[in-house]
Amino acid sequence: MTVMNALRRSPLRSRRLIRSTAALGALGLGAVALTACGGDAGGGDDGKVKVVASFYPMEFLAEEIGGEHVDVQGLTKPGVEPHDLELSPQQTGELSEADLAVYLKGLQPAVDQAVKQSEVKNVAEATSYTSLEKHGTDVHGEEGHEGEEHAGHGHEGHDHAGEDPHLWLDPVRYAQVAEGVGKELAKADPKHKADYEKNTEKLVERLEGLDKKFEDGLAKKKTDTFITTHAAFGYLAERYGLHEEAISGLDPEAEPSPARMKALHKVAKSDQVDTVFFEDNASDKTASTLAKDLRLKTGVLSPLESVKDPAKQDYFSEMEKNLQALQDALGAR
Repeated sequence: MTVMNALRRSPLRSRRLIRSTAALGALGLGAVALTACGGDAGGGDDGKVKVVASFYPMEFLAEEIGGEHVDVQGLTKPGVEPHDLELSPQQTGELSEADLAVYLKGLQPAVDQAVKQSEVKNVAEATSYTSLEKHGTDVHGEEGHEGEEHAGHGHEGHDHAGEDPHLWLDPVRYAQVAEGVGKELAKADPKHKADYEKNTEKLVERLEGLDKKFEDGLAKKKTDTFITTHAAFGYLAERYGLHEEAISGLDPEAEPSPARMKALHKVAKSDQVDTVFFEDNASDKTASTLAKDLRLKTGVLSPLESVKDPAKQDYFSEMEKNLQALQDALGAR
């Protein structure tokens, strides 16, 4: 099935990419100690395709598309900050023995290097299936770009430095990645190609439905501006004609300058902002300080880099919570 080919609005973030010497040492040890191989599809003891996924959004795609035919191992555990991931020798070994690796290049340097060293035969790399954008602290979405084309192919050699990695928060881009993962799974395990194609189509249809929910749910709003602790929602803002103002930009650990805080005071007043959002897995200190100064409310938006309870939460449930939160903040109910 052809997914939402036309990115209706031109839509990721540069993060702190520091890794300790110990982490790199462990990576090298794991690569040497374990034999690197692509793995024969379905070669596991249970006959399932062994998939290693870098963090939750990639893990979710692999599980939804692979279904009963795959055994998915996530490298980033629930609640863990993916950008600071350091791999153990055991995790490096899992990559070396995988039939397929699913990851997002540039987000987790330790994973990038592990994939390269593992020489895993089949790789689904998210940024090769869609386009990326550079986002700062101020992102304006533009409506009426339904006809724009952003081909999501041939990006393998592109330098993504400084580009925002949060592509999964745009259901349209995420659907493009889903199609890419489905094709790579079929390549790794041709015997179940029909099932992977069916599961991919089903997932894409759900993402199309989510896209429609956001589009309809945010169509009538009193204001289009929302303030977040850091710029994780640029693609979402661009997709649905919103205006994201971030306190600390793309790096959630960066401290906002006095000038930035002053600018946000002006934006909040001029754009009728009534809520300052913080992330569900981060401190609300900065958001609470700004909200208190301006007598605003605080709210939660999930960047969906991980979920704390996978048994009760998934991509769709958390994205629908994000929609509800934005509707409340923007007066779109």
